[in-house]
This record gives sequence, C-alpha cells and structure tokens, in this order.
Amino acid sequence: MQKGFNSDITVKGKSYHVQTEDWGLQNPYIVTRVFNGGAVIRTIKKSYTEVLNQFSIKTELAIKTALRKQHADTIDDLVSGKLEVRTQL
Repeated sequence: MQKGFNSDITVKGKSYHVQTEDWGLQNPYIVTRVFNGGAVIRTIKKSYTEVLNQFSIKTELAIKTALRKQHADTIDDLVSGKLEVRTQL
C-alpha cells in the first residue's frame, strides 16, 4: 500500500480538499475524493486493472505513478471545470 496525496485548492472562490489513496493489493483500487466544507462531493474509484494497464506488473513504482497521475488529473479537471461537483451550500 502506497502513501496517498492530499491537496487544498481554491477554484472560483470555493475551497476544496483533494485526497487520493491506494487501498492496497487486498483491495486493489486507487480512490480520489473531493471534499468541500468537510463533505465528500465527488469520489473517483479506479481498479488497478484500469489504471495499470500500461504496466505488465503491479510494481510499487507503477502504483505510485498511477496514484500521482489520478490525483493530478482530478485537480486539473476540477480547475478546468471538467469535473462536475456539487458544493455544500
């Protein structure tokens, strides 16, 4: 299991916390959650099979790279407006 990533960002005056974690080989998923006001407003859950398809084996480096990519892609999509989220009122 790899260490995850956490980022706090502000988009159009709204604050978000983005958290990406590896659930490990026993539960092989990489999960990213977007929080606003302490509530989860979006979850992105991808299996190792989906995110590691370019790698022939599930090495620690491959998992860490996929974890970093999913985290960065989520932030990019949030900033660009591609990621639809419902914020707390």
